[in-house]
Amino acid sequence: MILGQIIPLIFGIRPEFVLFALTLLGVALFHRYTLFVSLIGLTSILIFKFIAIPDFNLSEHMFGHISMADQIMDKEMRVGEWSVLLNLLGLLIGFSILSRHFEESEVPAYLPDLLPNDWKGPLVLLIVIFVMSSFLDNIAAAMIGGTIALVVFNRKVHMGYIAAIVAASNAGGSGSVIGDTTTTLMWIEGVHPFNVLHAYIAAFTALAFFSIFASIQQDKYHRIQKDAQSDVHIDWVRLGIVLFILLCTILTNVYFDFPALGVWIAILIGAFIRKTDWKEAFNSISGAVFLVALVTCASLMPVNELPVASWQTAFSLGFVSSVFDNIPLTKLALEQNGYDWGMLAYAVGFGGSMIWFGSSAGVAITTKFHEARSVFDWLKSGWHIAVAYVLGFFVLLLIWGWDPEVIEKKDNSGHEAIPTEQLAPTP
Repeated sequence: MILGQIIPLIFGIRPEFVLFALTLLGVALFHRYTLFVSLIGLTSILIFKFIAIPDFNLSEHMFGHISMADQIMDKEMRVGEWSVLLNLLGLLIGFSILSRHFEESEVPAYLPDLLPNDWKGPLVLLIVIFVMSSFLDNIAAAMIGGTIALVVFNRKVHMGYIAAIVAASNAGGSGSVIGDTTTTLMWIEGVHPFNVLHAYIAAFTALAFFSIFASIQQDKYHRIQKDAQSDVHIDWVRLGIVLFILLCTILTNVYFDFPALGVWIAILIGAFIRKTDWKEAFNSISGAVFLVALVTCASLMPVNELPVASWQTAFSLGFVSSVFDNIPLTKLALEQNGYDWGMLAYAVGFGGSMIWFGSSAGVAITTKFHEARSVFDWLKSGWHIAVAYVLGFFVLLLIWGWDPEVIEKKDNSGHEAIPTEQLAPTP
């Protein structure tokens, strides 16, 4: 069946893209009703698929499928979207509990004694978030950073600084294969960890730019507390639960490619040791479902290929990533092959910071800062994020150049395919 002869185009554009664009526009305009807008958008896309594409199979899309012919040819089953969506849902809700444990440990209340008292205080905090995200999931780094910000700034956090927290967490994970879902996906598909490491050239550059502007914004809006409260008593057991959750997250991410499993195992164990605030999890459900709905919409888009792999394409994908989930983008890039993986990791990882729903860390942070769900305010106050993205990208291009690599794929029998020489880097 040739879809192009059956499905009518709207000004040359597939209707699914139009519906998705209208969904994103609705999220931007009606930020108080983002969950309903995303669910309406998802429903409209599914209805169109069922009506216009007779052979569309939602079950196959979600849970994968293998035909009898594929079994005969000993092909692996095509994996559906369920694992990605379930993982996102588990992480977003789970890390809300983690952040609550961290807040109740009273460590954030003690930090004013350690952080500088002027604009350098919020600057140091952003650097800490960046470093944490290099070995933690970026959602966890953003949630912990947001929890600290609420305490040390007495719950008065500037919108530009909220955006910077998300940007720091996304930038920190861009050069580490255990710091972001997209880089972990690259690692699983055969990209060597060292081949994404140079993303930090761009990430450090971006951090050096936006962190200064965001820190000055926050300092003018509300200065950091000078001293810790006198009655602060750190609950070391709760802090231990936080560290245990993070450790289990890393282990299940590395060994099972499913960090949410470790998060919830640790949370349930911790519930026997300290009282768990389940209400916090309940409050984060709407934000988690919103992101899952949006990611599902993105996965339903008929994107079968990307433009030819080049630095121009990678640069453009950074902006696309701010509205289009970076996981399917990364999957497409891996199938296409021949990218500079470090440059791509920075683009799709940090690019999502430009709009609040462009990354899972951004959606997670809005469970603590509901005012951040305004696209207009995010862009207006967080203007330095977009500028930092462009600056970081071209510094990386100037210093490192476009250094593409073709990943060696495996054939159906599991053996290495005929090696392909690495593409020569352009000067």
